[in-house]
Amino acid sequence: MNSRHPFDDLTPDLLLDAVESCGFLSDGRMLALNSYENRVYQVGLEDQAPIIAKFYRPARWSDAQIQEEHDFCFELAEHELPVVAPLRNEAGQSLFQYGNFRFALYPRKGGHAPELSNPDHLLVLGRLLGRMHNIGAIRPFQHRPTLTSQQFGHEAAAYVSEHFVPADLKPAYDSLARDLLQAVDDAIASAGAVTYLRVHGDCHVGNLLWRDDAPHFVDLDDARMAPAVQDIWMLLSGERNQQARLLAEILEGYTEFRDFHNAELRLIDALRTLRMLHFSAWIARRWDDPAFPRAFPWFDSPRYWGEQILALRMQMAELNEVPLVRY
Repeated sequence: MNSRHPFDDLTPDLLLDAVESCGFLSDGRMLALNSYENRVYQVGLEDQAPIIAKFYRPARWSDAQIQEEHDFCFELAEHELPVVAPLRNEAGQSLFQYGNFRFALYPRKGGHAPELSNPDHLLVLGRLLGRMHNIGAIRPFQHRPTLTSQQFGHEAAAYVSEHFVPADLKPAYDSLARDLLQAVDDAIASAGAVTYLRVHGDCHVGNLLWRDDAPHFVDLDDARMAPAVQDIWMLLSGERNQQARLLAEILEGYTEFRDFHNAELRLIDALRTLRMLHFSAWIARRWDDPAFPRAFPWFDSPRYWGEQILALRMQMAELNEVPLVRY
């Protein structure tokens, strides 16, 4: 494996020079924050609150796709949605270039994860998602992708099978992935003509900051065209009865601002399956980044793939269950 990666060139000096190229005066302090896809740092400033510098993974998104993410943030903020949007300079620019890196700067915002066991938190989250999706439905993304089973499922499974699944487990993995994806495609077809709109795309508790009695959405890096339920299902956990209760609380708030089409409930287990397959492929495609073998040392072990096959078999059983319903 090549020991060098583009992020190896993101040295502390380059990082601080990039921030200062935008007119800020750094005090030299920096703190790496938890991020694998990109590189994100808290940077201290002279006589000001620290800011967050996000350096995009080279070659992942085009400039147009990144700008579309930013513009969606600004649009949400203009409608008084609590989203942490990037900072803009006097010319209105939010995407910057320094050396080989594109980056954005954000205000630092504190907070904690919402309590998904708290019905009041779920109600508020539902309301905000309903409002967000009203904005997201105004126009489509022109440059950012659409969530599809082809990319997140078929291509993902094929990639890990070719590059990482051990030879003795490959027949079992390939057969199971084929059956799973057939079930996923059947579920998508059974849902009928579902509306796709601009969504957060990765709306889990790690991308929500609860502060000032409300959640703030952060990190729209995975924003794309998808069904509304994509931003809802990741907030569900536990056994199916518990998931149904959480879903009811979220949709109670959601439907105060936007109709929700029950047919999308057929997609929850399908989308969960696609995320599982995509997650493995995401790690596999990033394996040349030294941060990934360090963070996921178990990934290329036979034990992991045996456990993954077991988890996917359990997910097949979930796909065959009756879809969640609204209380």
